[in-house]
Amino acid sequence: MLRPGNAGSNTAADHVTMIDRSLAQIPEEQLETLAILIRADSAGATHGTADHCRRCDLRFSFGYELTEQVRAAILQTPDGAWISALDQDGTERENGQVVELTAHVDLSTWPAGSRVIDRRERPHPGAQLSFTDHDGYRFQAILTDQTDADIAVLERRHRQRARVEDRIRDDKDTGLSKLPFKAFALNEVWLEIVMLAHDLIVWTQALCLDGELAKAEPKRLRYRLLCTSPPASRSPDAKQNCTSRRPDRGPRRSKPRSRNSQRSPPRPPDAQPHRPADLRADLPGHRPRAPLPGNRPNTSPRSRRERRPEPSPPVRPHPTIQRPPVARPGVTSRRLPHDRG
Repeated sequence: MLRPGNAGSNTAADHVTMIDRSLAQIPEEQLETLAILIRADSAGATHGTADHCRRCDLRFSFGYELTEQVRAAILQTPDGAWISALDQDGTERENGQVVELTAHVDLSTWPAGSRVIDRRERPHPGAQLSFTDHDGYRFQAILTDQTDADIAVLERRHRQRARVEDRIRDDKDTGLSKLPFKAFALNEVWLEIVMLAHDLIVWTQALCLDGELAKAEPKRLRYRLLCTSPPASRSPDAKQNCTSRRPDRGPRRSKPRSRNSQRSPPRPPDAQPHRPADLRADLPGHRPRAPLPGNRPNTSPRSRRERRPEPSPPVRPHPTIQRPPVARPGVTSRRLPHDRG
């Protein structure tokens, strides 16, 4: 969905449209039996989006802003109330703890059954903390209406939406980084083409690839899978001359020559220059040509001539225009001795 540049990040109408378009892709016979969870960052934590999820019988898990009530509840929580967070494989994380703050935050304006879960962790080396971070921890809160008793599982489930950032990075590598047109409608068509490439790559990795290529980014797939050498011929000589072409480069031989490979020795200065074979040597009465001299200077008469500079054209004086004196009525003109005109 392409939006104008001045569109807000927390516009509930756009979020509702995206949810409806996503649900339209699911068959109706399976829509009634599936348990669907809508996950978003703090921009999706709006009352309109949460109410729409409740009307459509959907569960939600949104990033929640660290308001004053949430910060006060964090400071009042004892250290014994924090439990270890979980990794994606179910093991406990060395850095990360979670706690539920539902009883200390007013959630009356949100749908019934909403809960607030907070996670704290030590920031990675080099990260800058804000003035609201307490005791060197970084805090992140989520708002959800899931009914699971284990809050560590709920927090781990919310962190799984980080794969969206990976997909966005892949789409930027596929053509989403720059919109090529000025017209909004043409850029919408470009976005649809990028989404088609996204679906083809994801389904190809899910159905046809395994191992490293099943999780590779489009840049690696482009050079490892999509750009391959043409099939070699049955001739062994043609197989050695097989070339591969890349979209941004020219032809490249399959066996490039290294720097340490042997090259032909240079020709000595007194050696005869290369001369093509005379095809008329087999004809009767043909006189063979004399061999070319070595490095003997050219002594032809033309070369001994001294080049004389070409004479410059003569300079002609600029002609002087002789104008007769103008006679005026009532004025007598007299030629003085020093007057040349």
